[in-house]
Amino acid sequence: MKVLMVNGSSRENGCTAAALAEVARALRESGVDTETFFIGNKPLPDCIACRKCAQTGKCVFDDTANELAAKAAECDGFVFGSPVYYSHPSARLLTVMDRAFYSGGRNFAFKPAAAVLSARRAGSVASFDVINKYFTICSMPVVSSTYWNHVFGSQPEDVAQDKEGLMTMYNLGKNMAWLLECIRVAKENGVAVPVNEKIKTNFVR
Repeated sequence: MKVLMVNGSSRENGCTAAALAEVARALRESGVDTETFFIGNKPLPDCIACRKCAQTGKCVFDDTANELAAKAAECDGFVFGSPVYYSHPSARLLTVMDRAFYSGGRNFAFKPAAAVLSARRAGSVASFDVINKYFTICSMPVVSSTYWNHVFGSQPEDVAQDKEGLMTMYNLGKNMAWLLECIRVAKENGVAVPVNEKIKTNFVR
């Protein structure tokens, strides 16, 4: 089993990375492999609603978003991490998630996921809500911890002092490992994922 740790910060080794590392530590201790995926800090185009991905199965912009969607097919779970900007996740991360989930949602469906936020002081709960919505629209079980999944600090050394935040990250990793094992046992015993209906209703005709 493998969990992909998606670092949505522009700083590869910042506070978000420190939070993700603690989740990864708990996962590895539980026998789950982890891989960190840094989305990078190069300019990224937003979704242009061309809908070409419906024909090709991937985004027309062949960059980090397509790389993430492809990696998702090989993973069993996900942790998406982001710093908080103006009570909102990183716009870079949301751009990548918009395009990866829209073009490659099939690779994420029915796999557990969690959001992790780092903030200097506030805005993490609102950001937490934004990222979780990607999971709920894609039939992904949302993994919880023992508090909301955020850490505080302006620098990684500040995060190291947030003992409760780090405990929350560690417990999140343990909970995800447990859920992954439950899913594995279910599959081995013939419990299949549901086949969901797909109906779209437009309110303006």
